[in-house]
Amino acid sequence: MSDQAPDIWSGIDELWAWLDANRPSDGEQPDGQRELLLRMLKLSEEVGEVAEAVIGAMNHNPRKGNSHTWDDVQSELCDVAITALVALRTLTPEAREVFSRHLGRVRERSLGSR
Repeated sequence: MSDQAPDIWSGIDELWAWLDANRPSDGEQPDGQRELLLRMLKLSEEVGEVAEAVIGAMNHNPRKGNSHTWDDVQSELCDVAITALVALRTLTPEAREVFSRHLGRVRERSLGSR
């Protein structure tokens, strides 16, 4: 693997295409709605893993003890971001543009005319 990180959106498109090509066949017609729903649910699962890692890194589970590190938390947060962007790409082929516009609105709302 190269030391140079891939373009985020190229990586998201590759992951989306891989997931689309490798989805389990269960006899249902692929209408996209089921895949979108499952990818949204996957996002909830990943957020739960962030919570588990934070609890483990802070040693707040007496049964498991110090089960995670802050590096684990970083990895789980990355998984949340990737999963969210793949879900957005599943919803629209213009995910890059949708995200950029939204980020611009959030920045303007939050930062104003700094």
